[in-house]
Amino acid sequence: MHRTLITLRPVQLIGFCFAISFFELLTYMASDMVMPAMLKVTEDLHADARHVPHAFNLYLLGGICLQWLIGPLSDRFGRRRPLLMGCALFALACAATFIATSIEAFNLLRLLQGMGLGFVVAVSYPALQEVFCEADAVRLMALLGNVALLSPLLGPLLGSVLLQWLSWRELFLGLSLAAAATWLGLFACMPETINVQRRDGQRQEPIPFNLQRVAQRYLALLRNRRFLAASLALGLMSLPLIAWIGLSPLLLMHNLGLPAVDYGLWQIPVFLAVIAGNLILDRLLPTQSLTDLIRLALWPFCLGLLFLIAASLTNAQLPFIVAALSVYALGLGMSNAALYRLALFSSDDSKGLVSAMVGMLSIAVMGAGGSLIAGIGGGASLQTFALHAALGGLLCLPFLRGFLRAPSTPSIKE
Repeated sequence: MHRTLITLRPVQLIGFCFAISFFELLTYMASDMVMPAMLKVTEDLHADARHVPHAFNLYLLGGICLQWLIGPLSDRFGRRRPLLMGCALFALACAATFIATSIEAFNLLRLLQGMGLGFVVAVSYPALQEVFCEADAVRLMALLGNVALLSPLLGPLLGSVLLQWLSWRELFLGLSLAAAATWLGLFACMPETINVQRRDGQRQEPIPFNLQRVAQRYLALLRNRRFLAASLALGLMSLPLIAWIGLSPLLLMHNLGLPAVDYGLWQIPVFLAVIAGNLILDRLLPTQSLTDLIRLALWPFCLGLLFLIAASLTNAQLPFIVAALSVYALGLGMSNAALYRLALFSSDDSKGLVSAMVGMLSIAVMGAGGSLIAGIGGGASLQTFALHAALGGLLCLPFLRGFLRAPSTPSIKE
């Protein structure tokens, strides 16, 4: 039974968790489900195939465009209204893609859709931390990670099947309708967590919004070395997975000539490994500190990336590269939610602002890193991708070393 800090009816609690989970799933589905159609998108809009990874990276970068503002505004006005606005923006941007007539308009709408991801990170994640106690909050973050991973796991395969009957424009229209239904669920079930009396007798007061003060608080976060190391490590650890999502349509469908269904099937081992890592995290939480869990996760994480380097040097083929990615993904799943929690609480500032900064830094690293890997030829061959992705992921180790040398946090008890 989840222990909450705010009194909620069971039906409202379930509806709140389901609505946030579904909104997060949709923000990823808006990218992953259409990935099998991206070559068709560029063909219909008379654009070069190089826009396939660019559109994906623009979506990621859209996630950071408003986070700097969303977080502090949610600290001032509460979490509920900003999240409803973000869901509405996402629904409208998906609907507008139905009538896009140029690759420039399509990419702009991808940027706007990515802003929905920013609302998830900057508003819904802090809301979960404020509704649930620590142990349940970490568990729910890991479970939300699993829900989000259903998109790259099933999205390409589902998109491949749906594209037998629907166009890519109709896929976006369907996502818009689903987002509208999610908005109704959030409106009905999401509680307010700011300026509300909690069960422990505390009340989180609204924080006045002042742009100059907000800038000073962000600068203070950037001077917090522990926070900065954790945030950059989050982005670099996920970079190989993000590069795989963005480049795999080119690598598998364009270069190897695989059909869309086969492309979707090759995603399954990688994302099943991330889900398995999240489930292992959940089992180990009661007995291990978060820092010890991250240290343990680094074994499969680094081993998988070293396998990727070996694959690039030995000209290994697709099965070995997917196997190496899966080993890496297991370690990523074991560490991601734990590292996010430690990053969020490495500063005493308001969680809306801290979460926004975590999201901006980590997503900026993923988006810029993914664009760089694509720009230096990561989509040319599987072996080139494997080398660049592995080296990018291993860059997280210096940041993690400094972060993990600090005293361990206590284990999370039941």
